[in-house]
Amino acid sequence: MKVEMDNAMLHLRRGQTLKLRDGAGATICAREGVVWITEEDAGVDIVLQRGRCHRLVRPGLALVQAFADADIVIA
Repeated sequence: MKVEMDNAMLHLRRGQTLKLRDGAGATICAREGVVWITEEDAGVDIVLQRGRCHRLVRPGLALVQAFADADIVIA
């Protein structure tokens, strides 16, 4: 899935994974639900709960997976 990084709102179903390539600088915010984020070569994973945001800092592949149905915004 190709996603434009200008304030894209997405709904992820439980277990659905979004692949983002070269998203460094983009911010992911969980509006509803809980999502897991991992960035290529980061060495640490992020779990975002509703109302929290995370800025991607690494080039390459980032994965965002929903633990339960979730709404996210990518800005």
